[in-house]
Amino acid sequence: MKKFALAPLMLAVLSAFAAPQVYAEETALAEVTVTATREGQLVNETPATIGIIKEKTLRETKPSHPSEIMGQIPGVWVNVTGGEGHQTAIRQPLTTNPVYLYLEDGIPTRSTGFFNHNALYEVNLPMAGGIEVNKGPGSALYGSDAIGGVVNVLTRKPPTRPEIEASLEAGSYGWARATATGGTAFGDHAFRADINVSHTDGWRDYTGYDRQSATLRWDSAIGNDATLKTVATYSNIDQQTAGSSAISRSDFDNNPRTNYTPISLRKVQAFRLSSAYEKESGNSLLSITPYYRNNAMDLLANWSLSYDPTIYTTENQSFGAQIKYRHDFAPLRTRLIVGVDLDHSPGSRLENRISTTSTGSGYTRVYTSYTQGARVYDYDVTYQGISPYVHGEISPVEKLRITAGLRYDQVSYKFDNSFGTTPIQTGTAYYGQVGNTDIDFGHLSPKLGATYMFNEAVNVFAAYNHAFRAPSEGQLFRPAVASSALAASAAAEASRNLKPVKVDSVELGLRGKINAAINYDIAAYYMTKKDDILGSKDPVTNASTTTNAGKTLHKGIEIGAGAQLASLWRVDTALSYAKHTYESWVTKDGNFSGKEMELAPRTIANTRLTFGDAKVGMVQLEWLHFGSWWSNAANTSKYAGHDLANLRGTYPLSRDINLFGNIHNVTDQRYAESTGVSSGFDTFAPGLPRTFTLGLQAKW
Repeated sequence: MKKFALAPLMLAVLSAFAAPQVYAEETALAEVTVTATREGQLVNETPATIGIIKEKTLRETKPSHPSEIMGQIPGVWVNVTGGEGHQTAIRQPLTTNPVYLYLEDGIPTRSTGFFNHNALYEVNLPMAGGIEVNKGPGSALYGSDAIGGVVNVLTRKPPTRPEIEASLEAGSYGWARATATGGTAFGDHAFRADINVSHTDGWRDYTGYDRQSATLRWDSAIGNDATLKTVATYSNIDQQTAGSSAISRSDFDNNPRTNYTPISLRKVQAFRLSSAYEKESGNSLLSITPYYRNNAMDLLANWSLSYDPTIYTTENQSFGAQIKYRHDFAPLRTRLIVGVDLDHSPGSRLENRISTTSTGSGYTRVYTSYTQGARVYDYDVTYQGISPYVHGEISPVEKLRITAGLRYDQVSYKFDNSFGTTPIQTGTAYYGQVGNTDIDFGHLSPKLGATYMFNEAVNVFAAYNHAFRAPSEGQLFRPAVASSALAASAAAEASRNLKPVKVDSVELGLRGKINAAINYDIAAYYMTKKDDILGSKDPVTNASTTTNAGKTLHKGIEIGAGAQLASLWRVDTALSYAKHTYESWVTKDGNFSGKEMELAPRTIANTRLTFGDAKVGMVQLEWLHFGSWWSNAANTSKYAGHDLANLRGTYPLSRDINLFGNIHNVTDQRYAESTGVSSGFDTFAPGLPRTFTLGLQAKW
């Protein structure tokens, strides 16, 4: 098993002198990114590690889950929690915390304070026009949550002539999906419409899933110097979710389809509308993008059924705008960008305690039904942000490009509680309440970076970035359940006093190419996170509270590389080595300072061997490697890691009709998407067994 585990790493190292299918396009020094400055910029003048997945790669891969595509970027791990649900690890352990900023065409998919770790299922990712991941703290152009990285999903451009494309696919465990896209151009206008309807029965018991998504994009030219891009997107998700519901070792080995929490559910509706106006005049560009968002989620959480069983609905709307002005000056290729982000997002939470029935006991208890009980939270909360920023670039010598930026975020929460300040009691459980209040945060985020072109084939960069994240509405106003009124009030008061989490990061990178077919991209980072939010014990009441008392260290190296082996053969790889450590971490469960963080494999590799092309057909073998990781903060239980092989391919039946297929987990390995420890016993969230998908795609 150990030799098998090392094989993809050896292949990754050997191919570090070559260029991948994706990286042949992504890391070419002439590649353009739109995420770093919200408009097109050469990668070789961007002091950041940015992974790019092209539209072409999305069309070829046809991912049924974000995990099937995101791992092609070094240092990015997106797992599967059920349906299209996921957790993400980018320069952080696998987590549900709000440490990533998810964008669609540069606009956050949700407002700060209403984070959803399943954010990628709220966008129509399989039909996107590309994905960009800016790893590490976001630039001065992005605010709260941009700690581990910024994920920007791009909508697909309208066609220049009439076009319709549709596909039908089916697969194991009741998987079925129908997609259609089409559009045309006329006069100064062009549009594209995308539709995605998906269903699965779920491979685990009671994990059925349905989604309907639609995207409409309309591009217009206004005169000779202005454009208007309007995008409307909608997603409806309804799933019975095991989430990352873990099971015992015995069930993991012998009955992985079992689900201890079949009553859990998640229903999500997400609508977004934006209209980006850009006017270019000489050396200047004015950009104004008003937007509207509407998000709603019903959730019966599987992870808290044993200690805090509730069902709740959260909703929020957003009215915002991004305003930016850029001016270029001839001397020293100077560029100045100034702007402001505005966000007004009213939201609410309605939460009820539930009574459950179950069979069995302990950590293998199976929850079979529930009845809804007393309401324990009923409040409105409005997030508001006003965030001016400035970004500058200059080239004191031809090959050197220096960038600097500064952003100030003034954010506030206006909280209106229907219950006042008296804790709500239901049985032996008490839910602390915060009275009507306003909470304000002000934070300054600087950045500094430089790139240097040794020649057309070799480019280096260095960067310092500072970022933060404001506590979410749930962390501020929904404290942990307590066993007494006094403890509940203490927990509520502690939650209300939480402050932002802060991050400082330094990074060095090397990008290059050896010839037309060989590229490489290497980055090393060192990042500290302080004032992290953790659960501790109140020294007076001994109640569980949350405080800004955590400090963690994150450091690693990421390599993207590969080679065009022959005219129809190529290999590419994404490799990362990282170590994530609790520097200061004392919780109600113990002192974990100095321990490695759980759910954080040191090594992750994604290696792909591809034969063929779109004309003759294509076959791709993908090899995934995940090194061992700790299952708990005490570092007393370790998961050994795993290796997976996936196979996908396309074959042209005619000029306009393609047959495509996918085999996930070819060798039918038993593996875990995540692990934990419960009542002293190891638990495992099982990963998908061998599955098959087959489909047809037609274009007119």
